[in-house]
Amino acid sequence: MHRQIAGKLTGPKTKYVVVVFWLLAVVALGGFAGKLTEVQNNEASSWLPESAESTRGFDKMSPFQNPNAIPTTLVYTSTTTTGADLAAVASGDIAELGGLDGVEGEIEPPRLSEDGEVAQLTVTFDLGSDGWNKMPDLVDEVRGIADHDGVRLHVTGQGGSAADAAEAFGGIDTTLLLAALAVVVVILLFVYRSPVLWLFPIVSVVVGLGVTMGLVYFLAKEAGLTVNGQSQAILSILAIGAGTDYALLLVSRYREELRNFEDRHDAMAHALHRAAPAILASAVTVALAMLCLTFAEMNSTSGMGPVVAVGIGVTYLVMVTLLPALLVICGRWVFWPKRPAFGSEDPTDTGLWARVGRMVSVRPRRVWMVTTGLLLLACLGLFRLDANGLASDETYTKEFDSITGQQVLVDHEMADQSNQILVVADAAAQEQVQQALDGVDGLVPTETPAGQMVSFPLGPPQDGVVAIAAVVDADVTSPEAYDIVATARSAVQDVDGSGALVTGTSAMMLDTLDASQRDNLVIIPIVLLVVLLVLMVLLRAVLAPLILLGTVILSFGAALGISVLIFEFVFGFAGTDPGFPLFAFVFLVALGIDYNIFLMTRVREEAEVLGTRAGSLVGLTSTGGVITSAGVVLAATFLVLGSLPMVFLAEIGVTVALGVMLDTMIVRSILVTAINLDAGDRIWWPSRLAKLKQE
Repeated sequence: MHRQIAGKLTGPKTKYVVVVFWLLAVVALGGFAGKLTEVQNNEASSWLPESAESTRGFDKMSPFQNPNAIPTTLVYTSTTTTGADLAAVASGDIAELGGLDGVEGEIEPPRLSEDGEVAQLTVTFDLGSDGWNKMPDLVDEVRGIADHDGVRLHVTGQGGSAADAAEAFGGIDTTLLLAALAVVVVILLFVYRSPVLWLFPIVSVVVGLGVTMGLVYFLAKEAGLTVNGQSQAILSILAIGAGTDYALLLVSRYREELRNFEDRHDAMAHALHRAAPAILASAVTVALAMLCLTFAEMNSTSGMGPVVAVGIGVTYLVMVTLLPALLVICGRWVFWPKRPAFGSEDPTDTGLWARVGRMVSVRPRRVWMVTTGLLLLACLGLFRLDANGLASDETYTKEFDSITGQQVLVDHEMADQSNQILVVADAAAQEQVQQALDGVDGLVPTETPAGQMVSFPLGPPQDGVVAIAAVVDADVTSPEAYDIVATARSAVQDVDGSGALVTGTSAMMLDTLDASQRDNLVIIPIVLLVVLLVLMVLLRAVLAPLILLGTVILSFGAALGISVLIFEFVFGFAGTDPGFPLFAFVFLVALGIDYNIFLMTRVREEAEVLGTRAGSLVGLTSTGGVITSAGVVLAATFLVLGSLPMVFLAEIGVTVALGVMLDTMIVRSILVTAINLDAGDRIWWPSRLAKLKQE
């Protein structure tokens, strides 16, 4: 940031204008932040690309099946009432259930398991386009109707899953935010050792998050941006963590400049002039990396990119305008009890990181070679990575009712009647398509008006197209269900002229897995290229950016390898979500490169005067404390994701936290510093700095 611009932002009068601007912004947009959950779209069909077979099939199903229909399975169990009596209990609820708002069609009589211990009812609801958000309240009404002595009800199927998903994400706008902010407050109190200073970054972060969520609300409502529970959770965590990181870097440089300038306005102007470029480079790197997600086929993934990029952009603006204005308005007293007096000595010159730098400088080549070897060893855990998706009972870290209901059906050899594959095909090929489906293992007979059938038409043909359904005898997100879908697709597509498309919930989940694996292969190279270009522009070199990118990739591999072992042998997770490797990579590379940016911009600044080897030690000494503190803050905030009962978010939280700590404590402080010391001025090749120092 130019020195004059920095001075104007924090001038004696303009500082008040800045504060008023952000107050007006948070008043105008902050009120809509709480409404963000209202525009979430957690339906699997909305996450998939238009090119997916299940999406194309789903679009053609509209004449035969209400697109807003939510099949919901009611599972009755009892230890005292069995057989015909249990079926009678379920039958007795049909009339009252049919009177609920949104019930579509007639409710068929209950199906009874062969052992007589389980009865199953299927109720389909149509609550409009916002049905998934309304299901939790409706499920509560269903439980009230089916509340019988000695009988236990489980609500599963799509309706039960929707209600459980609402519970899983119910803490996003309250518990998650409060927990993340509480963690940050505790860390800032420890870092600043001031009862006052921590308040300014927190206020700035909250203002930025409020404005961001308000903007995202309007983008989702008016511009069709896909926002789901996962993207909102990650937006909150990343905005809090990144905002606090930026605050730590700026406040550290401001404290340093207060020792050099008597007037606090001059000190802040100089701090912004020096720190803002590094913060901007960091924000741009993260935002661009997030925007790379827009190349994803998965709508849920491509939608997350702009959501997080908006959050990072707003957070940057708040931290380089509002935070400096608040600090200069209040003056030096905010650092109490250790106020940085003009002309006082900087304590970092003799601190921990100064000692680390001196130790690394003795044998830098040996240090970076040993460190690299240890990180490569940690990467071996990648061979245990299983990113082929999770079954329903493996998706959450706690047992929800819909999962229990599915397991009850499996234990009693009953298929969930709401889990169907749906086939749309040319009406002229209806008979051949049904014959093909009837031969697919894993599709089970079900009672229809025409008797028991494996595959059955959903009404008469429409415009030359017929819709055919069949019940899948497997958990909706299990590998068995995916195999059944794949076999069914192969069977019906072998029918000449059928034009058959297979959709349904399991088909959508299978297409999600395929799209996620494609996104991993496409987006990861794009992110690497973008980050490399940003580093080249920032450092005005080629060799240093290549080395830094290599260290971050190595750190990512080590963090993921260790995390996979923790998931399997400590937490007992069955595997990972197919999108997990991509999200972990994007977050760790984008955030990990941040700390190298903070370090290397300072090293380059010092190298202009002292040379690279001496500048590396000064850079490590001056940024070591603040970067370590920033890493601890970001790691702690991501760990808060574990408070949500979802395996995917818990895995993201642990992996990013571990990777960030590796970056701050090992990669940045030891590996990069050792390479800088070993390479010397050659690190800046082919820039002018390298040539000047060689002369």
